[in-house]
Amino acid sequence: MRALGLMSGTSMDGVDAAVVETDGRSIAGFGATAFRAYGAVERDILRAHLGRWPGEDVRAALGVVQAAHINIASGFDGVALIGFHGQTLAHDPAHGRTHQLGDGAALAKATGWRTVWDFRSADVAASGQGAPLVPLFHHALAHALGLSKPTVFLNLGGVANITWVDPGLDDLAPGALLAGDTGPASALLDDLMQQRRGLPYDAGGALALQGRVDETILAQLLREPWFAKPLPKSADRNQFHTGLVAVATLCDADSAATLTAFTAQSIAKTVPHGAELLVMGGGRHNHALLQQLEISLGQAPRDIDTLGLNGDMIEAQAFAYLAVRVLHGLPTSLPSTTGCARPTCGGRISP
Repeated sequence: MRALGLMSGTSMDGVDAAVVETDGRSIAGFGATAFRAYGAVERDILRAHLGRWPGEDVRAALGVVQAAHINIASGFDGVALIGFHGQTLAHDPAHGRTHQLGDGAALAKATGWRTVWDFRSADVAASGQGAPLVPLFHHALAHALGLSKPTVFLNLGGVANITWVDPGLDDLAPGALLAGDTGPASALLDDLMQQRRGLPYDAGGALALQGRVDETILAQLLREPWFAKPLPKSADRNQFHTGLVAVATLCDADSAATLTAFTAQSIAKTVPHGAELLVMGGGRHNHALLQQLEISLGQAPRDIDTLGLNGDMIEAQAFAYLAVRVLHGLPTSLPSTTGCARPTCGGRISP
């Protein structure tokens, strides 16, 4: 069936939308895509609500999320259902809770399409981290691309995460998948730019390329115990904000360079060696980050766009794929991808 995936990530730049044709196992094709940016006021409202949980006042943020998603969905037709991720406001898997803001029932009513949403709660209830949820889609992508060797999919969103895929194994087989967050990606750098320059991000990594890395601060940041934890694991968007405090005395360029190196080296701590590395997500447009990644990893990540895909739309496509899996009762997370106690099918379905 044709499913529409809607994704608003932790970078909070806007809503990605993408159509996937799938039976929830294999990928038959890709359809239209679109992006709806958040305006400055909308972004400020979302930022002001970060860290809030259900039961707290999130009405203003919910209004932004719902309006943006209804707006972008209205540009599509001929789909059977929507996979609606919502906007993550808070994530605390250590205490069994996660909060993706969004009302799937209201979205279904507004669009007239069956909607699958609240993908993460069931995984957290099964003792999982609730993230990342994209790995099973990465496995399907590996098959769609005809990959035969172990491959690492690196997503550079607000938080960085990886999926190690062995395409030679069935997706539910032991050893087929290993996944988890690696630490910060764009969110930390974006927040630095917002604080220092009132800009949403360091376009192309231009500011970081002008600066020098403070090796003492970098070493201090990399001593964070979370990085020593094995996969699977997940992180909250604001978990590494001590980095902003650590670079407080540095000039803007040196701060950006140091946090970029911190992002790259925290990724390198987690990426398994000996596999091809495919990079996707908005962070791949940051030339300073890619340069630091090549230094830290000893290899240049390959942009997934070179394989004919749209690296900005992978997560939106993933939630279209996962929505179909939910309809068929198939697992959306595994012990090797989120640490859940058993293969788990998450998501609520609103007609």
